[in-house]
Amino acid sequence: MSRRPPRTTPDPIDKYVGSRVRARRVGMRISQTKLGDAIGVTFQQVQKYENGTNRIGASNLYKISRQLGVDVAYFFKGIPEDLYEASNADPFGLSEPAAEPFDNDPLSSKESIALIHDYHRIPDEELRQRVVQFMKALANSLTNQPHEDESNS
Repeated sequence: MSRRPPRTTPDPIDKYVGSRVRARRVGMRISQTKLGDAIGVTFQQVQKYENGTNRIGASNLYKISRQLGVDVAYFFKGIPEDLYEASNADPFGLSEPAAEPFDNDPLSSKESIALIHDYHRIPDEELRQRVVQFMKALANSLTNQPHEDESNS
């Protein structure tokens, strides 16, 4: 029985899941050390999970979801369809990796994560909706383009 050679680059799906773990963890202001302690791994292992360098096993993904207060499905929500093809396109890791579509995801930036975290700290639902309307109006005034929600209405 022959063994498959190891991949030379992280699997795109593992990178996506790791980025969702990182975004949720940072949004909740939980350190890698604290999360690692809670699930029984080192902070270095949490780093590897978040970078997609190491795959997150089912039991650890479940533990992470419990610690971060989300369902396991949260980590796969919004996954681009083309990641499956990219994940299977080169199963032996022999070709050069293409740029991943979420490498420059604006939702993965520290500023975006902090903004989302602070938004959810506003207890008044009506006030949160006003913040959303303000952000849309500001963005539209700077780009002179309607928001995608507004153009479909």
